[in-house]
Amino acid sequence: MTIQPFDLAIIEQAKAHLDQLTKPLGSLGRVEELAVQLAGITGEVQPVIEKPAIIVAAADHGIVSEGVSAYPQEVTALMIDNFVKGGAAINVFARQIGATVTVADVGVNQDLGNQPIAHHKIRYGTGNFLHEDAMTEEEATSALKIGRQLAISQIEQGHRLLITGEMGIGNTSASSALTAAMTGSKVEDVVGYGTGINQETKRQKIAIIEKALTNRGITAQTPPLSILAKVGGLEIATLAGVILEGAARRVPVLIDGFISSAAALVAAKLEPEVHPYLMIAHQSVEDGHRIVTAYLQSKPLLQLDLRLGEGTGAALAYPIVEAASRMMREMATFKDIGM
Repeated sequence: MTIQPFDLAIIEQAKAHLDQLTKPLGSLGRVEELAVQLAGITGEVQPVIEKPAIIVAAADHGIVSEGVSAYPQEVTALMIDNFVKGGAAINVFARQIGATVTVADVGVNQDLGNQPIAHHKIRYGTGNFLHEDAMTEEEATSALKIGRQLAISQIEQGHRLLITGEMGIGNTSASSALTAAMTGSKVEDVVGYGTGINQETKRQKIAIIEKALTNRGITAQTPPLSILAKVGGLEIATLAGVILEGAARRVPVLIDGFISSAAALVAAKLEPEVHPYLMIAHQSVEDGHRIVTAYLQSKPLLQLDLRLGEGTGAALAYPIVEAASRMMREMATFKDIGM
């Protein structure tokens, strides 16, 4: 399926409906902007947003061997066990909003065959992109396809909004490399503190990513799929597929923080038509996230100083999205009250 441009007639109808609701014009600010975007995404003036589904894509990163993370790679598998047992932050927030949580292994560097998750492992972790490409273009394409399949499965089960989440020690390094390469930003401006590294590790992380981009031969002319394969992550590619398929099927995808937004950046580079569909939940404290959101010209809904991932910021933002849709469907108009 291809991504269709917004129906301008629907957009105008949504704006006109907003102006008839029993409130001063524009008084609900960003919520009104969100309601118009939802109308554009769904093709419905009064869209129904319900039954959120969280997709947590998980994968490991070879770059971790360079000491860029505060945690060892083994934590990825441990956190997946935590997700399955319902003890992670995303499980708590999912229960609050009535969302399902699907964990998909697309590249964890351990055998998780005994876990009740979606098993789509492409390889056991990416290569160390300082010394080799993270993956082949074929593997990157496979991850994109898996993301699309995950989105289709949730949509066919009746979910009316998807939330992107991820787990993968080292994925801020991959996201930083992708952001620098795809936006033309300086690596030093993109790299943040990730899972809680210190200043010295941050300096090392910047130097490693700068050298890696040179080693991989990435230039302004390098195609986006090639950049994704050279320095990206399997979970990032998977979430890009979720975002693209959601847009193609006109189902809103609520994008989480830096890693998920790096996936949105990949999606927008691969298929620019997705741009108006991008709905970013919150502004992470990661430096790279501010660069990504500014580049995509997408203003996040919340600012809560988060940097956890998993889809947590998007789960926290979901009630605002639901409120925007309920406003369009349930709020009285001036005509309704006799004005």
